[in-house]
Order: sequence, then C-alpha cells, then structure tokens
Amino acid sequence: MEQRRILFIGAHPDDADILCGGTAIKLSQAGHLVKFVSVTNGDTGHHILSRKETAETRYREAQEAAKVFGLCEYQILTHDCGIEPTVDIRREVCRIIRSFAPDIVISHRLCDYHPDHRATAQLVQDCAYVCMVPHFCEETPTPDKTPIFAFSFDKFKEPRPHRPDAAIEIDSVMRKKMEAHKRHNSQFFEWLPWIGGDKNFDRSALDEEGEYNHLLKWEARFIADNNPGVRERLMEVYGKEKGEAVVYAETFEQSPYSRTVSVDEFQAILEGKM
Repeated sequence: MEQRRILFIGAHPDDADILCGGTAIKLSQAGHLVKFVSVTNGDTGHHILSRKETAETRYREAQEAAKVFGLCEYQILTHDCGIEPTVDIRREVCRIIRSFAPDIVISHRLCDYHPDHRATAQLVQDCAYVCMVPHFCEETPTPDKTPIFAFSFDKFKEPRPHRPDAAIEIDSVMRKKMEAHKRHNSQFFEWLPWIGGDKNFDRSALDEEGEYNHLLKWEARFIADNNPGVRERLMEVYGKEKGEAVVYAETFEQSPYSRTVSVDEFQAILEGKM
C-alpha cells in the first residue's frame, strides 16, 4: 500500500480538527502523512486574552492537538479576521501545497458564514490550478502529480448542499478526537461557550465524562442521519449492517477544479486503503 499525504487547509486553528480530525486519526494510525494548516492564527478568538496572548495560546494548543491526531505538522500562518484571497497569500498557500506534495488537499467550500472560511476556500480553490503552473512561484517546483482537491462538510444549503462523495465513520475514534479537542481549551471551554451565549460556563464543574459530552456537542453536525445522502453512502462503503450502525461520519466532496478520481478511489484514499 502506498503511503498517502493528506493536507487540510482551514481558516483557524481547530477548523481542520473539527472537520477532519477523525479521518486524520485513522489515516495517521494506518501510516499515512497528514498535515493541517491554519491560514490564520486565530488571534481574535477570545473574549479576555489579548490578541498576542490568544495567538500564542492557540499555537500551543494546536501543537498539542497535533500530537493526539498523529500529524506530521500543524502549520499556522497570519492574523485572524483580516485575510483576503490576495496573490501574495495565494503564493504562500501554493508553496505549502507544492512542498508537501499531497494526494488530496481539503478545505472549506465558498458558501460559509465566516469571512475567513470564504477567503481560505477561495485561496485553496485558486491554487487548484496554479499549483501546477511552473512559472507561478517558480522558486518552488510543481508536484509530480496534480493533487485531488476536496471540500469538507458544511451545513449550508445555498447554492446547494454538500455532497458526500466519501464518508468516513469516526465512531471508532471519537474518544481520541475529543481528546484532541480538549487541547483547544481556549476555544471549546472558553471562547465558544462565551460567544454562544453561555457567559458563565465553567469547565471545572465538569468531570471527565461531562467534558466528553460537552465536546460532543460540536460533533452534532456529523451525525449521519442529519445529513442527506450520508447514510446511503455509508451503506455503500461499509455494507448495509455496518453502514446502518454508524452514528458519526466525516464526509468530503471532490472539487471539480482539479484532478478527480472515481468516488470509490476517493473513498479508499481517505480511508487509507489505497
């Protein structure tokens, strides 16, 4: 079996963790290389810490989570809530893609509530073509083969819902995924409860199981029965009995803007079986 290289480029430290964390665990356990990139350092994502303190905290948390996921690297780039899909940042993202030479590059779709998510999606989409253009970023050679580009799951219906070309069961690694989420204390136990309206949330009041159940709230979007087409895809992949039993699944959609493969090959690569 060939060792695969999977690159997830998210907007913030924890985006890749949430959207691809279970898949990353399974791939790294199977001996494949997984790298996460956060285009921003998330330095506006706290209600008490300064931007400098937040950036330092989120960098440290991401590196701790990377160890749990088994990543080869968790790279973090620039400031939060201010990125635009400029040529300069496109060059930086292109160099990252070329240097890692991934089989699959995963990011957000363009339809998203957060401007950083949309900007990151545009940056990665723009690189789907130019990463193979030799005279763009000439100092970094083009990869030997064109990567497959893909989108992670989102709940937005306009202009159309996410399509589950690949569905990866994550029930078997959910505890480990939540262990990685625990490392992002400033987010899951401070900022996200606060921005969500729970101004008095107190992690110290939770026991271990309480922490697990609290973190599991952010996994509700991955409940298979909540998303069109996911249950059917799971049964195609795992067989009827196993497919019906899956509760949580991370799903991914191939982008039409670069090289594409059959849905079975796409699934097999993300499962670490090909």
